Amino acid sequence: MSKANPYEGFLDGRPVEAILASTPEALAEAMAAIGDENLTTPPAPGKWSAAEILCHLADCELAFGFRLRQTLAEDGPTIQPFDQDKWAATYRGVSAGHALEVFAALRGWNLRLLEAALPAAAARPAHHPERGTMTFQTIVETMAGHDLNHLGQLKRMAAA
Repeated sequence: MSKANPYEGFLDGRPVEAILASTPEALAEAMAAIGDENLTTPPAPGKWSAAEILCHLADCELAFGFRLRQTLAEDGPTIQPFDQDKWAATYRGVSAGHALEVFAALRGWNLRLLEAALPAAAARPAHHPERGTMTFQTIVETMAGHDLNHLGQLKRMAAA
């Protein structure tokens, strides 16, 4: 895995666009498999529940969308990292269903952007303070790998 995209190992050669487009439905299937009664139960002490993972994904979709737009609009921007655990402090009381609705809406909006921007914008550079130089395409690949990482967590919760 590269420093720029620590999630690239999750991609396993699959088309990134297909991963991104299928994630909302895959999340809904994982929620159904986990069951409403278990969505707010963490799998272990100190771990996020399925509902919290869905909230995190909605937050990340917002952040990724900003990073993508910033990379398109600016020359070599520095994209802002964030502390996911501090952001997670706001998740209490947010339902998994609501988080999925938000994620799906933001993902649809971001997919529209990607459709318009790629492949022409793939090589546009950005700088991440923790990961170094990235391209627009690296950000897109990071989104897909991040999806697969969390989908894997949700599938393990469903199987438990």
